[in-house]
Amino acid sequence: MFGCFRFLAAIPGFFISSLILMLLWGVIAPQVGLKSINYAQAMLVTITIWLVVAPIVAVSGRQEWTINRWH
Repeated sequence: MFGCFRFLAAIPGFFISSLILMLLWGVIAPQVGLKSINYAQAMLVTITIWLVVAPIVAVSGRQEWTINRWH
């Protein structure tokens, strides 16, 4: 029922995650020999990571709920 509100609460986290990724990339990249990325590229990397991690988190959360509910 409150899934819509959870989605809205995740939006600021996405922008903050992108900002942190951009800042950390800017510190680490020159030491490794990579180019720096801008905020839009950091957003692209962040959404890609979220699209991979979100289904894994959803499935793991669902398994625990099923186990606790039936046992």
